[in-house]
Amino acid sequence: MLEIFQKGGIMMYPLALSSVLALAVVAERIWSLRSKKILIPEIVAVLEQVNKFEDFSLARSVCQKFQGPFPHIVVACIDNRDLPADELRVTIEDEGRQQIRKLNRGLGILETVAGVAPLLGLLGTVLGMIKVFAVIQELGVGQAKALSGGISEALITTVVGLFIGIPALIAYNYFTSRSENLTLDIEKYTLMLLNKIIRIRAGAEEQLQLKLR
Repeated sequence: MLEIFQKGGIMMYPLALSSVLALAVVAERIWSLRSKKILIPEIVAVLEQVNKFEDFSLARSVCQKFQGPFPHIVVACIDNRDLPADELRVTIEDEGRQQIRKLNRGLGILETVAGVAPLLGLLGTVLGMIKVFAVIQELGVGQAKALSGGISEALITTVVGLFIGIPALIAYNYFTSRSENLTLDIEKYTLMLLNKIIRIRAGAEEQLQLKLR
């Protein structure tokens, strides 16, 4: 492996850095985008049981035990439940946009590695061919051993660039899809909570009007 790295020339260093960055992002995203870590079952369960004003304090206390986009959005929704419906929706949408960005953390790095790694490999190919032509100009075409160094550099960097770029692209597409699906799930439960808030508030106002009659 070390011999291949050395034969690949100077472009192997940025390629190695790209692979380390991609692996770090993949490992972090696998850990962070677990379904139970995002859609926390305890919060989902307590939201499904919300039916009256008193249930909001319980839901809020459960959310405060956890970190992540979902509990933050739920807490924001509960804390602003007295706002008019339109203002509440706008407030939660703003909070949601800020929190959902956490689901996409690091994906820009993966996308960049997927695009740049093959180009770095191509650059290494060009540098290797330049060395080949320099040897031909100096020693002629009969020096196979002298030519092999440049040819090896050209081929190795191309292969390594593709070897890094293709998995990085696959990982980027997978985590993007995963993030989108989790976002839809968060939106579903947030909408459910918003509808419950509006319904409970409407019921309380109706009861108050009946008492005033």
